[in-house]
Amino acid sequence: MMTKKERINKFCGIFDRPSFHNIITAEFKDWLLDHGFFDAPASATHHGNYEGGLFDHSLAVAFELARYTNCMQIRWQRPESPFIVGMFHDLCKIDEYKRNDPKVILTGDDVWVKSDDSILKGHGDKSVMLLSRFITLTEEEIFCIRFHMGAYQTEDWNSYGKAIEKYQTVLFTHTADMYASRVKGV
Repeated sequence: MMTKKERINKFCGIFDRPSFHNIITAEFKDWLLDHGFFDAPASATHHGNYEGGLFDHSLAVAFELARYTNCMQIRWQRPESPFIVGMFHDLCKIDEYKRNDPKVILTGDDVWVKSDDSILKGHGDKSVMLLSRFITLTEEEIFCIRFHMGAYQTEDWNSYGKAIEKYQTVLFTHTADMYASRVKGV
């Protein structure tokens, strides 16, 4: 398991490359640090339910998307999209969980609980809203992040189907998310 410093170094190793200079700003990096992106869990009781799990899960999804892109020669509207979508698809979780009781050292599934402090609700929608404050997203990136839950978010099957028909990357984003969380367990 990585330390916070190792997570930040890994993030900088990806996003400090020249192709990202006009996309990932210093202001956004500071916001991620200030809002706990490198400390937050990915869930309370499932994959990545540990400190730093959100970053670890997001990194795994980004690498899966990059792998699919290379292996299947997938074309994105923007070449950096696999990393943007993968790293920030779950940005909504940045304030989603809190420690059950910060004064007590807990282990297992009782460490994290859902927070009532979050003002914005939703999953993919919230991630798009938060990310749009810092990055001008392509339509494809918006759809990939919005619908990354796939079949687990079934209130609008028609729109999900249309999004896949317009951008096959929507389906690959969901697949990368499922692979990272269900197969790799991160």
